[in-house]
Amino acid sequence: MLSKRKSKTDVPKKAQTQKMATSSKRGRATAPSIIGRDLRIKGTLDSDGEVQFDGQIEGNMRSASLIVGETAQVTGDIVANDVTVRGRVNGNIRARMVKLSGTAHVKGDILQKSLQVETGAVLDGRCKHVEDPLSASAPKSRPRVESENDDGSGMNVFKMN
Repeated sequence: MLSKRKSKTDVPKKAQTQKMATSSKRGRATAPSIIGRDLRIKGTLDSDGEVQFDGQIEGNMRSASLIVGETAQVTGDIVANDVTVRGRVNGNIRARMVKLSGTAHVKGDILQKSLQVETGAVLDGRCKHVEDPLSASAPKSRPRVESENDDGSGMNVFKMN
């Protein structure tokens, strides 16, 4: 007769559920938080885990790991351990690792330990390498410079605001 033998890999469902609950209590995220393209936020987004953001936000973002998707529009500052930008950011970024993909458009300053920029990415701002960007102070905003070209000479006249 064939006997059913329990192997070491056979774990009761209840034990698996308890194990998952225990690991999430310890701060180990099992899946990223996903913010869809149809969501608009006014205010601060704060997470201790990974966030995939595809919507629109007017406010600051803080998370352990952040992916700004291709459809995302961020108007505010970002602070995270790791940031990948594929969409639009109008604000400063402070992170240990920053990656700007080929579809990224960033208008603001970046304070980082490591920076990767793919061909096609647009950055209108300054980058500064620091050993610990998360404890460093936020970049100071710089004066806006506007260009006028109304005399037809091809020369640009700059005004500081």
